[in-house]
Amino acid sequence: MPHDAPPARASRWRAFAVLSAVQLMIIIDSSIVYVALPPIQNDLGFSAAGLAWVVNAYMIAFGGLLLLSGRLGDLVGRKHIFVAGLVVFTAASLLCGLSVSQEMLVAARFVQGAGGAMASAVVMGIIVTLFQEPREMARAIGAIGFVAAAGGAIGGTAGGVLAQAAGWHWIFFVNAPVGVVAVVLAVRLLAADRGLGLGAGADVAGAFLVTAGLMAGVYTVVKVEEHGWGSAHTLGLGALSIALLAGFAARQARARNPLMPLRVFRSRNLSGANLVQVLMVAGMSGFQFLTVLYMQRVLGYGAAATSLAGLPIALVLAVVSLGLAPRLITRLGPRAVLLTGLTLITAALALFTRSPVGGGYALDVLPSMVLLGAGAGLAMPAVMTLAMSGVHPGDTGLASGLAGTGAQVGGALGLAALAALASGHTDALAAGGNRTVSALNAGYHLAFGVGAGLLVAAVLLGFVVLRAGPVGAHRPPAAGDHPVTSSMHS
Repeated sequence: MPHDAPPARASRWRAFAVLSAVQLMIIIDSSIVYVALPPIQNDLGFSAAGLAWVVNAYMIAFGGLLLLSGRLGDLVGRKHIFVAGLVVFTAASLLCGLSVSQEMLVAARFVQGAGGAMASAVVMGIIVTLFQEPREMARAIGAIGFVAAAGGAIGGTAGGVLAQAAGWHWIFFVNAPVGVVAVVLAVRLLAADRGLGLGAGADVAGAFLVTAGLMAGVYTVVKVEEHGWGSAHTLGLGALSIALLAGFAARQARARNPLMPLRVFRSRNLSGANLVQVLMVAGMSGFQFLTVLYMQRVLGYGAAATSLAGLPIALVLAVVSLGLAPRLITRLGPRAVLLTGLTLITAALALFTRSPVGGGYALDVLPSMVLLGAGAGLAMPAVMTLAMSGVHPGDTGLASGLAGTGAQVGGALGLAALAALASGHTDALAAGGNRTVSALNAGYHLAFGVGAGLLVAAVLLGFVVLRAGPVGAHRPPAAGDHPVTSSMHS
């Protein structure tokens, strides 16, 4: 069944502004809480282990529900899932700010993560239906890539200001008015889509398996630092997660109406882009975390100086992702742009493997910051474009959820693995009599080197698997695929 014409250009960009604002709010919220953890601990009496659940509860719900939320968007309508998720996120944010006990805050953070997953999972699916002209789609994906990259940095700064000026409750309260306005605008501006109907994928058992498997996997990763990679806790829960996800895949292959039709993986670009993204985000997350530690623990920078030192990444990334990347993707194709961006990120990591103990900012830090910003500004919109390319219109929510899940899994695994490698190598060198600062620096060098290796693997995978092609084109419906009908209005 043919689709109605997309809404007028002005209406599309107004709708996109709402999507971007909500995505920014959700990303900021995932990082803003870190700065407020000490006052939260003092007020509510958290132990060190208990305090981690203020972060973990959100991460487990968010990472575990992205894939399911994306598919539900295809089944019941992406607009419905987006608005419902935004309502849940806003209400849970209010409950977080009102929390008077540890249990109340952790439970509210879990619900907040669930709402964030529902809203975030369908954003890319909505974008690729809003913008069907290649140049506009490239601009939109470049902008949303910048939002994704900039949100973490904004969250850290905003969290510190709010927590210090008004108290930790306000890092959550601020979401309430923003969320209410966003709900009103989303209802008005986003085009309604009917969806396939629950009958096209009402697989309750499959939904349980994938959600439980992803939640168990995220929980396993976030507890690695506490238990270690080789512990019974990590190996047992990791095996459980793999078993649940394997059971989900087996069920989808046999189910009459699968929750996740395995046909989506026929697209080499979708499958390859998601694997490349896992490797890319794993390497980048280690870079962002470890460079902060290098500047503070090795070079002796304070918190304010560290924040300013990282500013070039955001500035270069903004210029490249908002200005240069859309034009290059339209002209050269997303594959070529992605491979270029990945190569620049690899160079940024490789440069940091030679950073000395007495390093200077201009020579030993800034070049890597510029390279990373440029590489991420090219690679992030390009990999998003490839991850959504060749997807049936009825599967765009699923593809969007897959991309989000890949980023979450890559970030969590990369950070846990690289941080553990750096710490273990540092401890071994310190035990052997090396100076603390030298041991720290050597540990970071090892992690940067492994991160660069992950990026090299991403480049090779992208070169072999991904195909060049037009920007953002959906494939036509294949025999047996479910048609999607939509009612587009402004």
